[in-house]
Amino acid sequence: MIKFGKVAVLLGGRSAEREVSLKSGAAVLAALQRSGVDAHAFDPAQRDLHELHDEKFDRVFIALHGRFGEDGTVQGALELMGIPYTGSGVMASAIAMDKWRTKLIWHAAELPIPDYEALTAPTDWDALANHLDLPLFIKPASEGSSVGVTKVKTVEALPAAYAEAAKHDKVVIAESFVGGGEYTATILNGRALPVIKIEPANEFYDYDAKYLRDDTIYRCPSGLSAEEETEMQSLALLGFALIGGQGWGRVDFLHGEDGKLYLLEVNTSPGMTDHSLVPMAARQAGISFEQLVVQILEGAHVG
Repeated sequence: MIKFGKVAVLLGGRSAEREVSLKSGAAVLAALQRSGVDAHAFDPAQRDLHELHDEKFDRVFIALHGRFGEDGTVQGALELMGIPYTGSGVMASAIAMDKWRTKLIWHAAELPIPDYEALTAPTDWDALANHLDLPLFIKPASEGSSVGVTKVKTVEALPAAYAEAAKHDKVVIAESFVGGGEYTATILNGRALPVIKIEPANEFYDYDAKYLRDDTIYRCPSGLSAEEETEMQSLALLGFALIGGQGWGRVDFLHGEDGKLYLLEVNTSPGMTDHSLVPMAARQAGISFEQLVVQILEGAHVG
């Protein structure tokens, strides 16, 4: 693996998803080292990013999640230093991190998305419930791993859900509930991998279901018809391309009870833990974890 040179695996960071990133980064680091890559852990919360340049790293594998890692900030710093990095560039990373602006782009392109509204403190909660129906979701626009997300079943619970989301972001959105199933499609270097169906044991696919519980069921094959799976993969590739996505990522979907597919959000630096979805989809496609991280690293770029 001499062709990669000295590789930094960025992990940890300062976001609300630090603990998950530490797990993702450790898994990526170990897999790269098993593959013979000269890989080293680098935590931006504990070291100055400029040390990447000073210590002559040849490329970077970004295993950061959330703010200051997945939102274009680190990507911009790496571009200034001329160091190739994995995943999407500055613009796509920033857009994908912002669920509201992602929805604006998809809506403009007439892709299917759940109904939504951007909220403010003086929002008319009765009017919101009438527009989107109950139950609905309240979420911060720029957090990942379901941080700050609440499923709301009554009008009276809306102000508290808004306050919880507003702790995490200035922009808060409400989103219609779509109850026909949750799915995700991984994108790897221009290819959509097999779709995964997610069946959480609790109310929705929240932080605990993603990282802590062992009773979340993942189905891959997804159980969709061949036509539906192909449609979801095509929508994933289109939705990813529309925000400028590069390299690898994950596009999440909801399946309506009417059979319609809805794009939910994009993750440009997905989890790589033992509970994570991208490695699961890769395995179904015949790609080992070691092969997966090497293929992602091969796609490293500047800008």
